[in-house]
Amino acid sequence: MQLYDQISNQSSKMITRAYSTSFSLGIYYLDRKIHAPIYSIYGFVRLADEIVDSFHGYDKASLLKKFREDTVLAIEEGISLNPILHSFQTVYHKYSMEWELVDLFLKSMEMDLKQTEYNAQQYDQYILGSAEVVGLMCLCVFTDNDNKQYQKLKPFAMKLGSAFQKVNFLRDAKADYEALGRTYFPSVDMANFSEADKASIEAEISDEFAEALVGIKQLPENARKGVYLAYFYYKKLFLKIKKLPPNKVMDSRIRIPNVQKIALLVQSSIRIKLNAL
Repeated sequence: MQLYDQISNQSSKMITRAYSTSFSLGIYYLDRKIHAPIYSIYGFVRLADEIVDSFHGYDKASLLKKFREDTVLAIEEGISLNPILHSFQTVYHKYSMEWELVDLFLKSMEMDLKQTEYNAQQYDQYILGSAEVVGLMCLCVFTDNDNKQYQKLKPFAMKLGSAFQKVNFLRDAKADYEALGRTYFPSVDMANFSEADKASIEAEISDEFAEALVGIKQLPENARKGVYLAYFYYKKLFLKIKKLPPNKVMDSRIRIPNVQKIALLVQSSIRIKLNAL
């Protein structure tokens, strides 16, 4: 069983590294003891996200329904023949996660199967399930079953997850709209994305980043550096997007080259050492 646990953890790590350079770097700067649990969370959410975003030509609804059923079974039985679900259920039990977090996440993935335009209520619901609860899953690991600390940091983790997701929406606006036919921002016509639309969204993100930073400074030491790195990277990406006119945002996916990501690593490390968060 120990060997299967190791293989399952390695599978989640492989998925994380293949799909996200930025989060892989952030995880690297967490305490080594919590690398595997965070890889397991990322592997789980990435697999579900890929079903709705990438598995074209297959019955996505059936695949996601099966994924939900398999997740429930993995959690109930404490084992799964799907290595990603096996590693996730281990983390779920070890860090006393609530089923509501998993359920809300999967409901947001289900929204992506049928929802193409979002009103304000649906937008908030999607952000909660696709991003805020993922932040809370990670917080379960960071606080290591300390419920008092978890409750204290909960609102900040949700703000950080929300800010990250909204930056993703801006970064991926072209692909979401043109390839997947999705418009996440309520009351925004992405075919005529305006300066006013962009400024309003950016003001919302700026406020959330500011609130999230307050919580990052209070994180346990084993998590603070890695989370700050992820924050620092996304903030830089956000500032890059802010400088662009709306038509450029809709023209291509905004990226930070890997060489610059390494430079951001160094900058964030220096800030932490100097206590200049």
